[in-house]
Amino acid sequence: MYIYNVTINIDETVHKEWLTFMETHILTVLNTGRFTAAKLTEVLVEEEMGGRTYSIQYTANTREDLDDYYKHEAETLQQKSLQKFGDKMLAFRTELKLIKEFYPTNASN
Repeated sequence: MYIYNVTINIDETVHKEWLTFMETHILTVLNTGRFTAAKLTEVLVEEEMGGRTYSIQYTANTREDLDDYYKHEAETLQQKSLQKFGDKMLAFRTELKLIKEFYPTNASN
């Protein structure tokens, strides 16, 4: 399993509009068929540059799914965000490969 992580710092002045936009955007990314799930999280750190920081984690079953997303959809979808929010957002992307998941074995947890 692979995780395509997009971390975005969004200016406070467009924060609420961006969150609304992202609800649709995330579903659009999922509907490409390349990912099985997504999580939207807020990064709990105060940035020197201000604004709010979020992480969107898209789950892909295979490396090929991720590569196909880059090849066929990524640029177009990224451009839509940039056209709408321009210099009010800063994004960077990270790819992660899941090695193993762990769960508690003690029933009291």
